[in-house]
Amino acid sequence: MISQRAQNVQPSATLKVTGRAKELKREGKSIVSLSAGEPDFKTPGYICDAAIKAIHDGQHGYTMNPGTPELREAICAKLKRDNGLDYTPSQIICSNGAKQSVGFTLLAIVDKGDEVLIPAPYWVSYPEMTRLAEGTPVTIRTSFENNFRLTAEQLEAAITDKTKVLILCSPSNPTGSCYSKEDLEALAEVLRKHPRIIVISDEIYEYIVFDGEHVSILNVAPDLKDRVVVVNGFSKGFAMTGWRLGYLAGHLDIVKAVSKIQSQETSAPSSISQAAGLAAYTNDLSEVLAMRDEFKNRRDFMVSSLNAIDGVDCFTPGGAFYVFPDISAYLGKSKADGSTIETSTELCLYLLDDFGLAVVPGDAFGEPNGLRMSYAASVEDLEEALSRFNKGLAALN
Repeated sequence: MISQRAQNVQPSATLKVTGRAKELKREGKSIVSLSAGEPDFKTPGYICDAAIKAIHDGQHGYTMNPGTPELREAICAKLKRDNGLDYTPSQIICSNGAKQSVGFTLLAIVDKGDEVLIPAPYWVSYPEMTRLAEGTPVTIRTSFENNFRLTAEQLEAAITDKTKVLILCSPSNPTGSCYSKEDLEALAEVLRKHPRIIVISDEIYEYIVFDGEHVSILNVAPDLKDRVVVVNGFSKGFAMTGWRLGYLAGHLDIVKAVSKIQSQETSAPSSISQAAGLAAYTNDLSEVLAMRDEFKNRRDFMVSSLNAIDGVDCFTPGGAFYVFPDISAYLGKSKADGSTIETSTELCLYLLDDFGLAVVPGDAFGEPNGLRMSYAASVEDLEEALSRFNKGLAALN
């Protein structure tokens, strides 16, 4: 009854952990969750006011499939202002979240058997989206020592005559790592030798960069513009996860192909969400920067606290709101009942069931020696989470 395509796709591990945590909480258990990938702040008031006004003004109908002209113009202005990138509204398509932009881009450019290069640790959806597009995900395991950033040498070694796409995410989910100007220049040198490869640059955490400015691959390699698809959205920087609004910017041929797919699958995003997005991009960023500064304080607390735990190593991420500590010293240790913890998944289930702490195993992201902790939570919850984490690890033999 069920298609092979659906059977081949694995459910999101992050949603699975979050769901299990909520289930235990409903049963009355004390649960502290650092598993969710969304800000714990409210959407800024001026954005909500714009949405309310749109409702009262009767903006209730379908919009143009790629998004309203006003929003696409605002996106072009934002890309010029914040990123130094020149696009026209015809090169923009708005979507029901940046996630949809990535997925529909893969559907638009990947044929059966095409290889999609995905640096690991990776966001859990990239390989599954690739499989849905009938492509072959090829993961490239990066190193903790290099803050999990893909090197030019690793990229060159992974390229074959079937390689069609490279997915880059900076700042990264799940590690928080940011590619530097030098990193991207080195990758661009490799890409220039392989003109068939299209880059999907996922920049959804752009506004949550703590040290210096966000750098896009197009800032260092504008000559690659025709084969780079920039994906972004409003969910992370503006705390608008539930509004489901993202977009992509790219070559007109790719945008047209994505637009055809979107017209048949979902049509345009909500008219009300688009009005909210327009307000987000046409007002100042003071509230966005305030959220970023609070995330930085939490990051510093998390990194210092984790590194104080014996056997745990954690580098300082440059952006997003995740830490990805190395917990390999605890793999192979035993629980009180004598059973051995062999994987990060088993470690996370142990922490959830025995200590009420929900974090996401590195196995889900292609890195077995780590786990992801989101610090998009109150300081009180972070303190309690680290206490439970420490106690859980200390109880292993």
